[in-house]
Amino acid sequence: MTSRVLTVGFDLDMTLIDSRPGIKQAFLALSAETGTHIDADLAISRLGPPLEQELRHWFPEERIQEMADRYREIYPTYAIAPTLAMHGARDAVAAVRSHGGRAIVVTAKHEPNAKLHLAHLGIEADAVIGWLWAEAKADALREHDAAVYVGDHTGDVRGARTAGAQSVAVATGPCDAAELRAAGADVVLTDLTEFPAWLDAYVAGGAVK
Repeated sequence: MTSRVLTVGFDLDMTLIDSRPGIKQAFLALSAETGTHIDADLAISRLGPPLEQELRHWFPEERIQEMADRYREIYPTYAIAPTLAMHGARDAVAAVRSHGGRAIVVTAKHEPNAKLHLAHLGIEADAVIGWLWAEAKADALREHDAAVYVGDHTGDVRGARTAGAQSVAVATGPCDAAELRAAGADVVLTDLTEFPAWLDAYVAGGAVK
């Protein structure tokens, strides 16, 4: 059988990183700058979809691109330092490497800001691909021949299934375990601390030759 290098994709927000404190600060800064009310606590309760989708709750359509550009511009000032690694994130990436595999990040986030988060937290990915949401994530997963995609949102499940990858969901974001299962996740974990043992069993089961 042809050897296949194990490649595992990870989502970023609420999968590898808890970006809620930083994103809250960025939204509050945008609100103060524009004089437009943004309920930052509500916004960070539904992370996952592209920024533009959230901004539509607070700004008229004709201002969305302007506000998205401005948010991404101020984001590094407010959002990088307060963001934390999720429990088990570093060990999850290390588990992939322990099997000779590659760990990639596929996220809807603005790619330069995604890279800033990973660098700040010392999480090393073999590739970082941004600006992809839900089914569109399949493009990057196929390009990198990812066998597994790990995420916290039903959109991540759809991306994995579209790519033909194993969908491993973690119930650490806005979608609970029941929602993730209903969306078609192959596996639902409580959090990433359970991932290394699952990956050991997945590889031992002959999923990667």
